Amino acid sequence: MKVVAKRPESLYYKKFHYCPGCTHGIIHRIIAECIDEMELREKTIGVCPVGCGVLAYEYFNCDMLEAAHGRAPAIATGIKRMLQDNFVFTYQGDGDLASIGMAEIVHASARGENITVIFINNTIYGMTGGQMAPTTLIGQVTTTSPYGRRPELTGYPIRMAELLATNEGSAYICRTSVHNPAHVLKTKKAIKKAIQTQMEKKGFSMVEILSTCPTNWGMNPIEALERVEREMIPYFPLGEFKVKE
Repeated sequence: MKVVAKRPESLYYKKFHYCPGCTHGIIHRIIAECIDEMELREKTIGVCPVGCGVLAYEYFNCDMLEAAHGRAPAIATGIKRMLQDNFVFTYQGDGDLASIGMAEIVHASARGENITVIFINNTIYGMTGGQMAPTTLIGQVTTTSPYGRRPELTGYPIRMAELLATNEGSAYICRTSVHNPAHVLKTKKAIKKAIQTQMEKKGFSMVEILSTCPTNWGMNPIEALERVEREMIPYFPLGEFKVKE
């Protein structure tokens, strides 16, 4: 029997600009499927980052805004406070969220802003040329750490899920991956749970998703997926870190 995958209504019919093997496209589809299945498309407002996801507004078939670098949580806060019955989400990479946007994300979480953050962690700055990010692993080679990240010089990779889970305002914090089909399904389940957390007005929710960057890692797509399981998950363990009942 021939199986045809239907394009989600919440995605425009347009070719992604992402590099071959990048998992942004998978994550876009998961988000769109969740919006469709929860019948929220007409009530959804998304906020794009600066980084590889900067053109996300060209792919999601819902209202989208563009934020300055790192400021997506601040914009989402204003939108949600004005339109409390809408579903408001940000889509951010590790450079955008954990570097220049660190203050915004921490304080949005601490205030318990009723928004949902989709955080893409590929341990590197993707769009700007492969520089070291706050999540870059120890020993990882980047354009700004050509001999590998050294903790005595640049500190240790930041675990954002664990950090934000300590805030009282956080209602749902989870880390997932999309390196194989089983984890793709788990990621979809987590995103739905984060959306439901917001719609039930419980507070701040974030799903951190371990992703790949074959181009800047200098790997082919299969090697990149294997690296997620071999190197990233041991340092960034998967699971739920905060669930407010």
